[in-house]
Amino acid sequence: MDLRLLDILACPICKGSLRFDKQSAQLICRADRLAFPVHDGIPVMLEEEAKVLDASDPLLDA
Repeated sequence: MDLRLLDILACPICKGSLRFDKQSAQLICRADRLAFPVHDGIPVMLEEEAKVLDASDPLLDA
């Protein structure tokens, strides 16, 4: 995932910032508790493709 791309991407729901988790290859929106998948370096920014994270999920830790 190109980290320069991360600077311009925003959560499609709340328009907030995203954090890239390299280990799980997901973009994390802490505000909405969503994880958007990244396939072959391409972020999939569709709400229906996002995984809802539990409040205690370690991916939400910054």
